[in-house]
Amino acid sequence: MIKHINMPQVHILPENIISKIAAGEVIERPASVVKELLENALDSGADTIEIHLQDAGKTSIHLKDNGCGIAHEDLETIFLRHATSKIQTVDDLYNIHSLGFRGEALYSIGAIADVTIRSKIQDSETGWEIHLRGGKKLDLRPSGINKGTEIEIKELFYNTPARKKFLKTNTSELNQILNIFTPFVLLYPQLRFCLTHQDKKLFDLSPTENWAERAAKTLNLNNEYMLEVDQTITQKNIRIHMLLGNINIVRSRRDMQFIFVNDRPVQSKNISFHMNNVYRLIFPPNKYPFFVLNIQIPGEDVDVNIHPTKREVKIKGEEHICAFLRRICEKALLAKGDVKKATLITKQETDYILSPSKPTSKPTYKKPTKPYEPLPTTLFENTVPYDKPTPTEQHSFPETSFSNLEKTFQEKQHNTLHNKLAQAVYIGTFMNKYLLFEKGTSLLLIDQHAMAERVTFEKLIVQMEKGTVEAQNLLSPDLISVTRQEMLAWEENKEELEAAGFTSTQFDPQTIAIHSYPTLIKDPQKAVQDILAGEKTIRCDHETLARRACRSSIMTGDKLHKEEIEHLRQKLLECLDPFTCPHGRPTIIEMEEGFIDKQFLRV
Repeated sequence: MIKHINMPQVHILPENIISKIAAGEVIERPASVVKELLENALDSGADTIEIHLQDAGKTSIHLKDNGCGIAHEDLETIFLRHATSKIQTVDDLYNIHSLGFRGEALYSIGAIADVTIRSKIQDSETGWEIHLRGGKKLDLRPSGINKGTEIEIKELFYNTPARKKFLKTNTSELNQILNIFTPFVLLYPQLRFCLTHQDKKLFDLSPTENWAERAAKTLNLNNEYMLEVDQTITQKNIRIHMLLGNINIVRSRRDMQFIFVNDRPVQSKNISFHMNNVYRLIFPPNKYPFFVLNIQIPGEDVDVNIHPTKREVKIKGEEHICAFLRRICEKALLAKGDVKKATLITKQETDYILSPSKPTSKPTYKKPTKPYEPLPTTLFENTVPYDKPTPTEQHSFPETSFSNLEKTFQEKQHNTLHNKLAQAVYIGTFMNKYLLFEKGTSLLLIDQHAMAERVTFEKLIVQMEKGTVEAQNLLSPDLISVTRQEMLAWEENKEELEAAGFTSTQFDPQTIAIHSYPTLIKDPQKAVQDILAGEKTIRCDHETLARRACRSSIMTGDKLHKEEIEHLRQKLLECLDPFTCPHGRPTIIEMEEGFIDKQFLRV
């Protein structure tokens, strides 16, 4: 039976609903407000900007600047939708040099908060103050403010409770604000910035002409590990100015990578990919560099009007710019001498990358004297897989009978392999990756990382089941330099860290002291930084334990002494499942003498 639905009549939404919907598109959280106010302050030409927060901006956001100010007659107009001083014609939309331009920010903020603005322009005898709540003007009167602007935002989302209930903890919301605040602080070292939270000073940065010095103070880094690069593509009228970190600044996340286009913080997967690719061969896997990149492009070649947050942009000729970026980064890092040329990229790649216009000769090949014969597909036909029996002839057994037969056969194989490993003689290692053992006519290859993972994983399971995490006390504490965001995360997660086996204290405003850590953790500093970056500390699911076992175990490339190898072998033999790592990869592969002889055509 078809159910007929009567559609309600179409009607135009009232203005108060329209304003709240529009506000939701621009203002998602306190960080959105800080972004809009900060951009306006920078557009005003201010050289001092102060931001004071209560409850991470949920209760109060108070911004002061000493910019050009807002004229008395404009104070009411700025809260109207699409009221802006930055666009006059359609052409202006495609040649934007200011950070804000749509005239939506103050309108959106005013619709969902209690707002007070005090402002004074240079030639005015007095300043003025306007007070609005929910978009409605409550007061307009003279003010004794000095030149510049003060904006107070209180009770954010007071009239949109659905939006308010989705706000997160103060620490989380403050981190979002710092993610907005930090890029601007880096980009404008010549300005003074001050940021407080709950009357506690988080930043108070004096003006400096030294870009690296500002980055070092903001991110708690050593500016000796930074390289400043300034290049121009003359024919395209493009300037690239950047700070590059060397191999001493290594991060587990991309949290210290900042991209700007025409002094605007942006997100660009393409540019980020090319920048990270430069470091790919000098950094370990899953490690990321520090860089600050500012690209100056003619206004008509960049479109910043494709997203309400203005974080995404379209750039004309982006691929060419990325190629140029990669070349100058490689040249700079090679010239710095922190890494060898052969380490960064091979000689052949260097010739091509650093001199793309130079003609290169085509490689020549010799004709083979014998026709090519592919390797046999049965290359490992005599190996013992980690979880399946050797293929056998198919028969019409009942399903349950076959299942039992397969299980019995597999158990016999594993028992045989287990006995062989227990009696085998260690004969060497290959590439600091595979351990070689000999038993009779069998050669056993063991993946040292997979073996260590399995041992660590099962030890973790036992500790988690018992509710005890073994901790090792340090004679002198390990000191870890942290960013302000990481310090905030530490303050919020101290108890979780302690439950995970870490005892820590604050050494100074930018340093954490580790006094004890779980014995299973190979690199306690990295483990703490991962936790502060958002890694869950107490979850007993298989994936988390496997990941922790992986990160805490002996790695491929680690050189092991014979005593360590024998100890690991014994621990592997004691495991409930010694034949696979926690991710399901084999720990052991067996090759028979006959199989090896066959590869050398001896049989």
